[in-house]
Amino acid sequence: MILNFSDKYTNFGLLFLRVAFGIMFLFHGYPKIVGGVDEWIKLGQVMEMIGITFAPEFWGFMAAFAEFFGGILLILGFFFRPACLLLFCTMAMATTMHILKGDEFNIFSHALEDAIVFFSLFFVGPGSFSIDKKLVNN
Repeated sequence: MILNFSDKYTNFGLLFLRVAFGIMFLFHGYPKIVGGVDEWIKLGQVMEMIGITFAPEFWGFMAAFAEFFGGILLILGFFFRPACLLLFCTMAMATTMHILKGDEFNIFSHALEDAIVFFSLFFVGPGSFSIDKKLVNN
């Protein structure tokens, strides 16, 4: 027996994935976004691992912004692809940081998995149950 899933189920699956990941990144990014400049500098100093030594507060703010506001945008399906791109870059950098620190796979696998999901979602899109879809069709 071959299961024939309609677009309705595919779009529901994308909605569930967007909302679940969006909520997780809201909670993950909230302490970073409200942590202020000191927290942003600490986050941004990770960029030194790849030779970028200027403006650590900017890079840290962008990581916090990507996680917190990217989570909101994921949930809404609004500016979905730019949000996925920012989240992919943030998770790719987190993965790189863990690898360069010499962390084991069990440590960096979570960031790597998230990067893979965001990279994939960038191409798949938000599905029908999204603000982006409503704006394109109207």
